[in-house]
Amino acid sequence: MSRIRAFLARLFGWLPALPIVPTVRAAWVIAGLAPVALLIASASPGAWVIAPAAALALIVLVVLDGLVAGACARHEVTAPADTEVGRPCVIEVHAMLRRNAGRPEAALEFDPRLGLSGRAELALLRGQQGGVFSGALETVPERRGTAAVNRLWLRWSGPLGLGARQVSQPLETEIRIWPDLSPVRSKEFQTFLRDERSGLIARRIRGEGTQFEALSEYEAGMDRRRIDWKASARHNHLYARENESERNNQIVFAFDCGQAMCEPVDGLPRIDRAVSAALTCAYVALKGGDRTALFGFARSPQLMTPFVNDSRGFTRLQSAAAALDYEPVEPNFTLALATLTAKLQRRSLIVLFSDFTDPTAAELMVESISRLVRKHLVLFVTFADSELDAFIGQEPGDIDTLARSVTADTLARQRSLVLERLRRMGVDVIEAPWETIGFDLIDRYLAIRGREAIG
Repeated sequence: MSRIRAFLARLFGWLPALPIVPTVRAAWVIAGLAPVALLIASASPGAWVIAPAAALALIVLVVLDGLVAGACARHEVTAPADTEVGRPCVIEVHAMLRRNAGRPEAALEFDPRLGLSGRAELALLRGQQGGVFSGALETVPERRGTAAVNRLWLRWSGPLGLGARQVSQPLETEIRIWPDLSPVRSKEFQTFLRDERSGLIARRIRGEGTQFEALSEYEAGMDRRRIDWKASARHNHLYARENESERNNQIVFAFDCGQAMCEPVDGLPRIDRAVSAALTCAYVALKGGDRTALFGFARSPQLMTPFVNDSRGFTRLQSAAAALDYEPVEPNFTLALATLTAKLQRRSLIVLFSDFTDPTAAELMVESISRLVRKHLVLFVTFADSELDAFIGQEPGDIDTLARSVTADTLARQRSLVLERLRRMGVDVIEAPWETIGFDLIDRYLAIRGREAIG
């Protein structure tokens, strides 16, 4: 059956689109005249010639109506060159037709990454300029990458609404879909960056941390533990040590791009939610003077970016994150984390985004993380499974609901056991809904940095 469909699609794909086609109204007229033709044939068989004459007249009307509709003088499809996954993207269609063109419509074929299963229709409305009809289509990209808008169809009818003209035109429009950075642009985040500790420009923060910055004269009220006794004895005056917070920490955001992370959460794959949260946290880290890098893997390592030292290099991280691919396979944690360990020359904070469905699948992950945590500080980030919570909370009205709730409860318990194992190994764990996981990650990063546990 599939071969027959493919053959028909190939056959009709070779045929050019008909320039004039009957409309729905013409089809209704034909359906209405069919009983009349039967009545004439039954009442007066000799008048059978009326039926083909009426059909021929209707065909002539359809053709004339289509010719009167006129041709399309010009058409244009405008789309943004860049957009972000999960954010609205507007594609506009403009066509210059005759003023008496009726019910102009357009259809677009594009990459399914843009949503709507890769195909959409829209009505064109008359614009302020005479003869220009326009329409806008809003899509929400569902995956990162480069999406092509492949083909445009236009159709408009004549004054009688019996015949319609249609044209088809291939397009070469491409839209680059980037990771979602709306959290970075949000007012709350910008207000947070204006905090005196973060600031718009990274600066030294004296009085905290363990790294020596300078000596100052001791004054009443200062902590006596800060007195530098050797320097005080040398100068015969009390001097206190001023320290600063540790900077230049290495932060690696590691992404599991495997099957579990390709599953959607509230309409978008988990990996895209993770990328948005990681880039938001990376921006904070760069503002704070730390160094950040990205690492992606699935069956094998996908990418490892160089460390970026300041916020001016943030676009490089964004470009690298856009290249993370979706691979519906089981990730190889052993190979990936061993490769990451070999590339890191000093102790770093590794923020690992991953997910798992059962303890068996998570066993290799736990073993690999146990080796990683010996040299580095690991922060494991996963999404709270709201679907399991919904199943558990359902009222057991029938046996199917009860069985589903018991199974979901078992999986939730097993999941919590795996996370507890990670915590006992010394891994910091974040399990939160996707709406708050970015800000939870920033809070945890600042807490880790505040206690200087990275270096």
